[in-house]
Amino acid sequence: MTVARIAPLLCLALLAPLPAAGQDLATGAAIRAALVGNTVQGAMSASGGFTEYYAPNGAIRGPDYRGEWTIQGNRMCFGYDGNPASCWGVRVNGRSIVWVGVAGDEGTGTILPGNPNNF
Repeated sequence: MTVARIAPLLCLALLAPLPAAGQDLATGAAIRAALVGNTVQGAMSASGGFTEYYAPNGAIRGPDYRGEWTIQGNRMCFGYDGNPASCWGVRVNGRSIVWVGVAGDEGTGTILPGNPNNF
């Protein structure tokens, strides 16, 4: 291929939007503001549906289980049944959230104000 043929393709490649790496992930403060004291109803690709209330004291309350949450840097971490915590980045868009792991988007959810299920 000649330079004359490659140049237009190169220009198009440079104009293409780059994938959002981490810039659209919420900060720790934004995660705290959106989720603490609220409930998330959603699904994780690995484990299915869930509904959890994130209490201000770090407790997770679900319909038939409990756990603990923490925010470490710009990731929210969850521990259940004494197992080591797993952490995710979070994208928040209004009441919608996406849990972002090492493999990319791993779950979605809707933020419900407060503790509507009285967990």
